[in-house]
Amino acid sequence: MTALSRPQIKVLSLSALGGILEFYDFIIFIYFATSIGALFFPAHIPDWLRQLQTFGIFAAGYLARPVGGIIMAHFGDTRGRKRIFTFSIFLMALPTLAIGLMPTYADIGIWAPILLLTFRLMQGAAIGGEVPGAWVFVSEHVERRHVSFACAVLTAGLTGGIFLGAIVASLVNSFYSHTEILSGAWRWPFILGGVFGIVAVLLRQWLHETPVFQAMQAQLQRSEIPLRKVLREHRPAIILTALLSWVLAASIITMILMTPTLLQTKFHIPPKLTLEANMFATLCLSVGCLTFGALAGKWGVGRVMLFGALGLAASSLLLYYQLAISATYLLPLYGLNGFFVGVIALVPTIGVLSFPPEVRYSGLSFSYNISYAVFGGLTPIFVSLLIPLSSMAPAYYVASLAVLLLCIGIYLLMTNAPIARVLEKAQP
Repeated sequence: MTALSRPQIKVLSLSALGGILEFYDFIIFIYFATSIGALFFPAHIPDWLRQLQTFGIFAAGYLARPVGGIIMAHFGDTRGRKRIFTFSIFLMALPTLAIGLMPTYADIGIWAPILLLTFRLMQGAAIGGEVPGAWVFVSEHVERRHVSFACAVLTAGLTGGIFLGAIVASLVNSFYSHTEILSGAWRWPFILGGVFGIVAVLLRQWLHETPVFQAMQAQLQRSEIPLRKVLREHRPAIILTALLSWVLAASIITMILMTPTLLQTKFHIPPKLTLEANMFATLCLSVGCLTFGALAGKWGVGRVMLFGALGLAASSLLLYYQLAISATYLLPLYGLNGFFVGVIALVPTIGVLSFPPEVRYSGLSFSYNISYAVFGGLTPIFVSLLIPLSSMAPAYYVASLAVLLLCIGIYLLMTNAPIARVLEKAQP
């Protein structure tokens, strides 16, 4: 596989950096959920209700993803990838900065949680357009043999946003007491996120429209809505991409976002060790994304997916099985699991290659965001209901999805699907 050109490296680097900064903006809310709950809801309500309302506002961002994704994808397919790619990060920066500056419940009463919900919905709409738009943008800047690696770089950047959020949260909690955080220190990560967003907008001014969109601009004089064509002519691609997005959403939410809480509540592991282990697993996740993306460009998506699916199932089961015994090997086992969660980097590769260029953004955005909203929203509830039955429930759930991923990999290979062939090493 030949090396990327300098312009292509520039596109990938700036796009990934922007992805890190934008996903930081989206995820930082969860790290300060306790403080936000204390400040934006009445002090007299029960703790469980305050926590439920706070996480409800966090979840609202996921519910807004399909709306923002579908609308921005329409304009991405008809007006240009770069415009929407830049607008999505601007739409994320504004509400993030606003959250950091807005008054609390003590200042304006019930309007505080209403405004917070509004800003969170704006963040959700932004990320709904950003993620599929970023995958489409970078994939159309490289040759097909490099698509898997380009999408993996972007995915690693998005997961890097989670890592950056964990670092900032750790620093704030290290330098400020709980009282100081409630007094105003909680605002700095959001204000910093707003600044990050503005920097990302400036970075994306250096990028150019994709060659694929430029080539098809002359044929864009049409009246049909892209999504309508997707729903009519590309249903198999929708189903395939939606199933893969289920694996992506559930793996990230269960193993990276939910597991730290379970480590403390179910397995009684100290918060400090939990945070360290989660940061290490998130770092390994980014490495795994790059590794699987590079391997897919050499050996093909189907073959690499089989290996990654087996590793995801085995590492998830091994991690939770060992946790039931002791936390002795928490860091290496959680890191290994994070690495194999990186197989999700193959999902956008299949998504962008499943739809033709004229409806690619709309097809990927619709399939991905609808699936993420449904399964991303239901996964925490489903896993929480199963945990009382077995402490292995999160691992069983992810292992089951790994079996689904394995079946999709076999399907791609057995049907000799173009998606599985297109990244073969021998392809020019």
